[in-house]
Amino acid sequence: MTASTGNAVRNRSERWRWLLYVAAALAGAMLTFVGARAQQKASDDATFRRLIESYCAAWSTGNAEAPAKFYAKENGLVFYDVAPFAYHSWKEYHDGVQKEFLDTAESIKLTAGKDLKVTRRGMIAWTTVPMHLTEKSKDGKTAEIDLRYTGIWEKRGANWVLVHEHLSTPMAGS
Repeated sequence: MTASTGNAVRNRSERWRWLLYVAAALAGAMLTFVGARAQQKASDDATFRRLIESYCAAWSTGNAEAPAKFYAKENGLVFYDVAPFAYHSWKEYHDGVQKEFLDTAESIKLTAGKDLKVTRRGMIAWTTVPMHLTEKSKDGKTAEIDLRYTGIWEKRGANWVLVHEHLSTPMAGS
């Protein structure tokens, strides 16, 4: 009876030790996962900050060819701008913005605010950031416009491209 009691105590002790090892391994895995997610978030924030800064610099050239590399080119993609209401392809967007805004501007400067938010789910990410546009028209008038920006990005190969974006201005008094 003593031998069987000793075996039972030893088996129970070994089970508890095994459970402790499993719990420690799971805790370690969870910490690794949380750390990896934090690193991914920091990497995504830096990646999209660079993309947004480059995007603003490209639009600030005053030529719609410069930002073309940031956009998916399929027909049917919708891009909302401050005017007109919507464009339904990159070509339509390119041609419309060039004619309505860029051809009438002597200079433009688009800058992104500091409050960039990035959310990523696999190969899709969305960004929100306030922006500011300064435009000097060819007739000498200057316009200062605060913008709200949302971009939906898709990772294609090594690059992130916009598949949808939405620019808007706050209503007067907002």
